[in-house]
Amino acid sequence: MKKYDLCKIMTRAWQIYRKSAGKLLFGEALHRAWQSAKAEPVNAERIEAAKKAAGITEECRTWAGWKAEGLEVIHGSKALFGADLIHGSKGDGATYKARFFGRSQVQFV
Repeated sequence: MKKYDLCKIMTRAWQIYRKSAGKLLFGEALHRAWQSAKAEPVNAERIEAAKKAAGITEECRTWAGWKAEGLEVIHGSKALFGADLIHGSKGDGATYKARFFGRSQVQFV
């Protein structure tokens, strides 16, 4: 049986609810938070598979992931690999293409 961090799910539900500015009911925000929690292990598996298929060994993140760390992708850098991930917080289970950049392709802001 899978164990989920209920505190993290509830916190995420409140974030989604507040971000929607009253456009969503809290029940829908909670549903989307659960969808995100269920999609996390699937997304992690897809990222590892794509990374392995591309033969990449360095630390990789998306453009937004590097930006959150205070780094920026060097202009003109091409993504090392891509993966189709589940966007759980939209609530419909839609997939999107994420592109990943390596540690060697980023610089301090």
